[in-house]
Amino acid sequence: MKEAPRAGVSAAWQALAVETTARTQIKDITRDVARLVAQSGVENGLCHLYVPHTTAGILVNESDDPDVARDIGDVLDRLVPRDAGYKHYEGNADSHVKSALIGVSETVPIEGGKLGLGRWQGIFFCEFDGPRRREVKVRIVGD
Repeated sequence: MKEAPRAGVSAAWQALAVETTARTQIKDITRDVARLVAQSGVENGLCHLYVPHTTAGILVNESDDPDVARDIGDVLDRLVPRDAGYKHYEGNADSHVKSALIGVSETVPIEGGKLGLGRWQGIFFCEFDGPRRREVKVRIVGD
């Protein structure tokens, strides 16, 4: 017999759609994630975020100054250039390497019904092979 979900636990992962407009784009999705947390009714717990793509990632960093996100994308493009003689035949090996460096998951605490981010922090979807329509899987778990 299938067990019913516990109170305060999402029954399934939710998909958050993300549209990107450039090959490399670090896009602030904090408001979208915060909306899902508010809708969940969870007061205290965890918000798990997962990117099911091999050429994208997710990170938490400063969201007050949009130049920080642009700087991160620019540095990654310099560190892992697009045309560096990679063996991967599809022409997007740099995107795979950038995803591996950034990572595909984050967990953010929920406190008082809100994301427990630091004062200057935000959640960013990182596109490395765009523009594309992507998704972030979100699961909200209450204490």
